Amino acid sequence: MKKTLLCLGYGYSARALARLLLADGWRVIGTSRELIAEDGVEMMTWPGDDMSLDGVTHVLSSIAPTSKGDPILAALRDKIAAATTLEWVGYLSTTVVYGDHDGGWVDETTPITPSADRGKWRAQAEAQWQSIAGLPLHIFRLAGIYGPGRGPFAKLMSGKARLIIKPGQVFSRIHVDDIAQVLAASIAQPNPGAVYNVCDDVPVPPQDVLSYAAELLGLAMPPEVPFEEAAMTPMARSFYSENKRVGNALIKDELGVKLRYPDYRTGLQAVFKAEDMEKFVPPAEPPAL
Repeated sequence: MKKTLLCLGYGYSARALARLLLADGWRVIGTSRELIAEDGVEMMTWPGDDMSLDGVTHVLSSIAPTSKGDPILAALRDKIAAATTLEWVGYLSTTVVYGDHDGGWVDETTPITPSADRGKWRAQAEAQWQSIAGLPLHIFRLAGIYGPGRGPFAKLMSGKARLIIKPGQVFSRIHVDDIAQVLAASIAQPNPGAVYNVCDDVPVPPQDVLSYAAELLGLAMPPEVPFEEAAMTPMARSFYSENKRVGNALIKDELGVKLRYPDYRTGLQAVFKAEDMEKFVPPAEPPAL
């Protein structure tokens, strides 16, 4: 049987994995809310088209849950549970399930204690997937995702970037290409029931990342704004309510992954090149009055 990956939600991370698997001769099926064309990928709309798992050997689900739970399982749980050809199922969760640890380290053995609603919904969705008996499930808790087309450079060039300063705040992050290689490594050596943190080696304050991106562009540092005074959406502000450092030893020790971008500097350098930012010319300084 030909290896066939069904991506439930053909988004940013799924595309990165698909590129790797298509190069190895896989069949890849992707779903989106509106029908789109993707080279080499069989696209379908969902919700909408009838979902068949015939011949599907691998499933990657990346559709976010709501307060009502996981929308995939609400519609397809029985079909997924009854599928007989599945060798590997991956569910993309996030590190938000750990909640706030006041800057301390967490790993996969840390109890999940989400505080924000989105974390509680993720924890609920994880449990829903785990409740399907016999499913070859693997859960991947992703840190903040960045990569080509999803980085700090556009905001800096627009002049709208700000250095939001909250003392002691750190975030973990992960380049999309490293997400793809972690998923591919798990597919190559499945371990049903496994949970993996997917992040780089160096959690840092968000202003460090933005400052380094500005340095690469040759731009002056954006203005600093104290967190308490920053105008932010409720969603953006909720990210700052949780502070933790996420450990990634398991993807190295069990899956043998060597991160391509182990820290934000190497990752941003790669995005800088991928987005052809070398051609960016910083605006001239205004003349002195």
